[in-house]
Amino acid sequence: MASLVRRAAAALLGITAVSAATTYSIDSDDAIKQTSASLAYDLMTYYKGNQSGQTPGILPGPPPAGDYYWWEGGAMWGAMIDYWHLTGDDTYNEEIKQALLWQVGPNQDYMPPNVTASLGNDDQGFWGMTAMQAAEENFPNPPKDQPQWLALAQGVFNTQADPNRHDKTCNGGLRWQIPFSNNGYDYKNSIANGCFFNLGARLARYTGNQSYADWAEKTWDWVVGVGFMDDKYNIYDGAHVQSNCTDINRAQFSYNNGVYLLGAAHMYNYTNGSDIWRKRTEDLLNATLETFFPNHIAFEISCEQHMTCTTDMLSFKGYVARWISTATTIAPFMADKALPILRDSAAAAIKTCTGGSNQRACGFSWSTGAFDGSTGGGAADERLGRRVESKPPLTNSTGGTSGGNYNAGIGGDDFTGHTAPITAGDKAGAAILTILLLGGAASLFGWMSAGV
Repeated sequence: MASLVRRAAAALLGITAVSAATTYSIDSDDAIKQTSASLAYDLMTYYKGNQSGQTPGILPGPPPAGDYYWWEGGAMWGAMIDYWHLTGDDTYNEEIKQALLWQVGPNQDYMPPNVTASLGNDDQGFWGMTAMQAAEENFPNPPKDQPQWLALAQGVFNTQADPNRHDKTCNGGLRWQIPFSNNGYDYKNSIANGCFFNLGARLARYTGNQSYADWAEKTWDWVVGVGFMDDKYNIYDGAHVQSNCTDINRAQFSYNNGVYLLGAAHMYNYTNGSDIWRKRTEDLLNATLETFFPNHIAFEISCEQHMTCTTDMLSFKGYVARWISTATTIAPFMADKALPILRDSAAAAIKTCTGGSNQRACGFSWSTGAFDGSTGGGAADERLGRRVESKPPLTNSTGGTSGGNYNAGIGGDDFTGHTAPITAGDKAGAAILTILLLGGAASLFGWMSAGV
């Protein structure tokens, strides 16, 4: 692939003020890597899970104990895997690995009991997407007696594909929350279904198994059918089951567009460039850039104008930058339009890095051209978006080595029951997918934001 505008690293959350001893730069690959190293170090200073008496994997929280919910830890580790993948710096790999394995839960499907009170399908989905990313980027595999990255992603997918999570209200679709006792269980939203769609599309491409693609297609069709995505590719937050999902909250959040766009690009690639998935990917890209990148600068329209953003919302821009840039590697027709805009947005973000005690903290509103007194916004993803060579995510036939388990997570969901027995065909698929080294020879809320 040609050089791509890609956040060359830390693909970090931008969760708070970031400072560095040297001026940030995206003028060359070496400058990007230097900047990335400073940002990665700074981000990891906010992580306490590697300290005695703390819990590995999570950021300080949830509120009121700290600012961050469980899912944001999963999102952060996806950023740090990208940092390793794009720079080659393995300084934090052991902490990443410990974090991802510590939070898997007793059934190895990212449903740890200690987060039940705020466990949503989207929360679980973020951890599953990070495990999927670890497989796609050949992040060093866990010991053989530990769950493997691909199997963890499959475990998340299987629990979310359980028929009991797709009830008849609103004609199907995932609810926001998993336990019926949680506030928000009566809400179905785009991000929960988007994570499921994204994961299904990526598993289809990685494994070649059509059943994942079938679920991805079904989920896309449901989101469109229920009205969460309109014919202009605007994606709205969600609706309540009591209204049969007719009271749609029309707030728009950039990470919804990003998660569907990356999934659509994977479906385009998986279907060998089918016309329908090319059109969906292209139209969604156009809508995303038009809505969330006015004047080529990322802008969180739901909250940024009046600075009413929650901590969750401050991270959304970062995911979009990361996911768009990844999507261009498997749907290259996106690159000419998307990458210059990401580059311009990154350059604008850098101009806001003039605040704080050492005049290096970066603001959230990048269109101002100056530090605005607020911080966050996934700025690291944007600031680092320039010329780093990047290859498409791997599959099990292009060098991916993560061990899979087609039956992972089945029968272990205490909240929604069990799935139907595995058929002979499923067993045949499992036999293929549980090979430890997969194809080694070939060459990561609107309503959600209120309390996830």
